Formats: sequence, structure tokens, C-alpha cells
Amino acid sequence: MIVIIFSLFFCSFLSLFLFRKFAIIINLVDKPNARKHHSGAVPLVGGLAIFVVVFSYLVVFPDTITSSFLYLVCASILLLVGVIDDLLDISFRLRLMLQIVISGLMMGFGGLFFQSAGYLLGNFELNLSIFSYVFTIITVVGAINAFNMVDGIDGLLGGLATVTFSSLGVLFYINGDNALVAFCAVIVISTIPYILMNLGFPLGQRFKVFMGDAGSTVIGFTVIWLLLEGSQSGTERSLNPVIALWLAAVPIMDAITTIIRRIKKKVSPFRPDREHLHHILQRLGLGPKMTLAVICFSASVFACIGIFAQVYNVPEYIMFYSFIACLLIYNHIMQNIWRFTVVIRRAVRRLKRNKKTN
Repeated sequence: MIVIIFSLFFCSFLSLFLFRKFAIIINLVDKPNARKHHSGAVPLVGGLAIFVVVFSYLVVFPDTITSSFLYLVCASILLLVGVIDDLLDISFRLRLMLQIVISGLMMGFGGLFFQSAGYLLGNFELNLSIFSYVFTIITVVGAINAFNMVDGIDGLLGGLATVTFSSLGVLFYINGDNALVAFCAVIVISTIPYILMNLGFPLGQRFKVFMGDAGSTVIGFTVIWLLLEGSQSGTERSLNPVIALWLAAVPIMDAITTIIRRIKKKVSPFRPDREHLHHILQRLGLGPKMTLAVICFSASVFACIGIFAQVYNVPEYIMFYSFIACLLIYNHIMQNIWRFTVVIRRAVRRLKRNKKTN
């Protein structure tokens, strides 16, 4: 087991080094601009390096997930289009159409779709019937773009992905789905070298890499694929559908709030800005690493609540309404963040004055 872990870790690290050299040659790099404040041109190869290792694992162990060949085809298409987007900046409409097509392939050839939303409204199961296909498309597109949107500071996407896949691995382990446990572990282990290099550790900022749209979209797609496997496939589910909301709570809430805010401003819901949670926390005075720690800790708390609810059979409707309550509170805070910012800054200044006086 230790040898396998080390091998995956080493292969991911090696892939990062090889791909970053290739990225510099073909100009697959992220350059600073008005919205991006990093230093220098940074290779966008994190996703490529991670999923070359993950894909290789699936080629060797194809029975790990349902319809592994279909997953490889769909994820490879997303990965390739993501690379092209990082190079040439493809229009969002084209990417959206591709994501809808990918959703159709999942449902048509893989038989993966939301047949049931669980017991969200009470003591009866909410079967989606003819709406299952539409709901599946919405959730696939939503998951892909939620993880894409959250990629804003060093280590954040990798950290949130690690929280989600680790939580899924725990639930699969509890249910005895050892193949899926192994798959989640492979993703997490392959992601750690990226997180280290993204944070500039241990080789410094010179070897820094970013995930790129190629990586963020495939992460979102893989999350929804595993959630469908765990909540819809088989007679004994590894997790109830509502628990998925808690395992990816931060990306989901941030994406929904962001879309609502942009629609209110009458701009495209997918137009980039600097109003995400990580931007707000930094404007409140937190440094990048503290912001990363706060968000990943919050995501871990939400995920632990989800795992606890699954293990101890907390009614699904309670978990659903609790999540909606958290979402409404989060949305209210983010829509009125300037007021909270003023209050917090005044409180901080007051504390500083009191310390000087004492």
C-alpha cells in the first residue's frame, strides 16, 4: 500500500514537471491582468498532471467505476477542451453546449442520471420521473462550473477537491465500496503534489503551477459522476442524494450566490469578477494562506456534518432544509457584504484602540 501511494505521488509530481516545461513551450500559461494579481506567467498544467495519473489508473483497473471507458472519453473531451480554452479562450456558450452533450452521453450510454432526489420533502421518495434527465443536465453543468468558479487563490481548488473526494471516500468505505474508495484515494494522492507546487512548496514560486480550466472542469465532472454512482446506483446507496450538497457545500453555495448577484446586476451569470468568497475574505484583511485555511476548514465542517447525517440516518428533509437555511444565510451575507465589512472593520479598529489604551 505504501509503495502504491508513493508511486502515485511520484508520478503526479513527475507529470507536473514534464507538463510545465511543455506548457511554457506552447504558451499554455496564465498571465497577470486586472483580475489576476499573481506574479509572472504560470503554467496551467495542474489538471493535466493529475488526470494523466488518474486516467492511467483507470486503464489498468477499468472495473473501478461504472462505465470506466465512457468516463475516460467524457473526461478526456473536457480536459482537451479545457486546454484549448486555456490557450485560446473559447466562448462560454460553446463550452456549455459541450457540457450538455457530455451529460447526454452519461445518461444515454452510462445509465447515470438522477432517478430519485430522495426524501427531501418528508416521508415519501421524490422520484424525478421524466424530469430526471433535465435535472441531471442541470446538476452536471452546475457541478462542472461550481468547481471552475471557485478556483481563485493558490491551493483553494485543490483543497476543496481534496475535502470532497476524501469525504466521498469515507462514505464509500463505510458502505464497503472498496473500488470507489481506491479511486477517491488515487485522486486525492495525485492532487497533493499539485497543491504543494501551487503553494510554492518545497521548490519555491519559480516552479508554481495553476490548475487551469482543464483541471477544474474535470474535477467537477468527476465529483458528479461519483455522486451519481453513490446515490443512484445499486440497491444499497453509499449516500443519500441530499448529502451531496454538504460534501461540496462551499463550491455550491458560492456558485449559486455568485450567479444570483450577477443576474441582479444584469450581467452574464458566468462573467468573471472579484466578488467570490475568497476575494471578500482577503478584502477583510485575511492573507491568502489564512483565507485558504478558513475556506477549507469551513468545507470540512460541512462535509463532516454530511457524513454524520448519513451515518446516523438523520432524516433527509431535515438535512435539505438545513442546507437551504445555510445557503440563504450565506447569500444574505454575500449580497450585503459591504455592510458586514464596515461593521467588522470598525470592530477591528476599536479592538486596536482598546489595546493601545490598555
